[in-house]
Amino acid sequence: MNQPRDRIGLAILLVVSAVALFSILNVEVKMLRADYGPVQLVWARYAGALLFMLAVFTPVRGRRFLRLRTARPAAQILRGACLLFSSLCFFLAIKWVPLATAAAITMLGPVLITAFSGPVLGERVGPRRWSAVVVGFIGALVIIRPGFGDTPWQIVFTVGSAFTSAFYSLLTRKLSAGEDPATSATIATVVGTAALSLVVWGDWRTPTAPVEIGMIVSLGLLSGLGHYLYTIAFGSGPASVIAPFNYSHLIFAALLGFVVFGYFPDLWTWVGAGMIVASGLYIGYREAVLARRAGERRP
Repeated sequence: MNQPRDRIGLAILLVVSAVALFSILNVEVKMLRADYGPVQLVWARYAGALLFMLAVFTPVRGRRFLRLRTARPAAQILRGACLLFSSLCFFLAIKWVPLATAAAITMLGPVLITAFSGPVLGERVGPRRWSAVVVGFIGALVIIRPGFGDTPWQIVFTVGSAFTSAFYSLLTRKLSAGEDPATSATIATVVGTAALSLVVWGDWRTPTAPVEIGMIVSLGLLSGLGHYLYTIAFGSGPASVIAPFNYSHLIFAALLGFVVFGYFPDLWTWVGAGMIVASGLYIGYREAVLARRAGERRP
C-alpha cells in the first residue's frame, strides 16, 4: 500500500531534521574537542541519549520496557560495541578532519553494507551493485588522496567509523526479525554508556563555562532526538524514498563548516563525495528494483 503524500512529506522532513541535528552535534563536538577528550564527549552523548530514550519510551511501553528483554543478548552487545567504536573513531577524527570531509567518508555506509552483506547476512550481491561498491571506494580514495595533498592522517579514524557503523547496520538488519526496535536502540545505548562509565574518569575534565556545560549536555539531547525522528520517519514512508535524503548531511556539514570554521571543501572532496553519493543512490535503486521483483514473484 502506498503511503499518503503528506506522510511521505512528513517522513522526508523528519529525516532532514534529524540530519540537521546530527550536523549541529558534530559542530559542537569539533569545538569541544579543543579542550575535552573523545571518551568524555562520547560518554556525554550516550548518557544523555539514554536518559532521553527512557523518558520517551518508558511512559509508552511501561515498566516492562525497562527490562530490555532480548532473545539474542550476545548479538545485541556486539551491535552496541560496533556503534560505540564508530562513535569513538568519529569523535577522535573530527578534531583534525573538516566536517564535510568526515561527512563524505561516513557516506560510505550503504557501499560497505552492500560489500559485507554476503558474508554477514548471506545475501547475493550482483555485478551491478559490486560495480557501485568499487565506484564508492574509489570516491573515498579521491577524498583521502593517500600520499597527496594535506589530508590529515587522522582521517583513517573516519574510515574506521564508517566500517564499524556498517557492521552495526548489518547486525541491526539481522536482528530486525523478532526484536523490538526501541528495545534494540536502548540496549545499544546502555552498552555504550556502561562501557564508557568504567573508563571516562581517566579522560575527565570538569567543564566550568556555562556555554561548554550547555553544549556537553546538549550532545545527548541532540543524539536522542535525532534517532527518535529517524524512527518515526522510517515508519511513515518507504525507505527507498526517504533514505537518499540522508545525503543532505554533506550539505549541512559543508555549510556549517564554512560558517563556523571558515573551511569549504576543495574540488577533489566534492568529486569523491559525488562518486560515493552516486554509488549509494544506485545501490538503493537496485535494492528497490530487486525487492519489487521478488514481491511480484510471490504467489
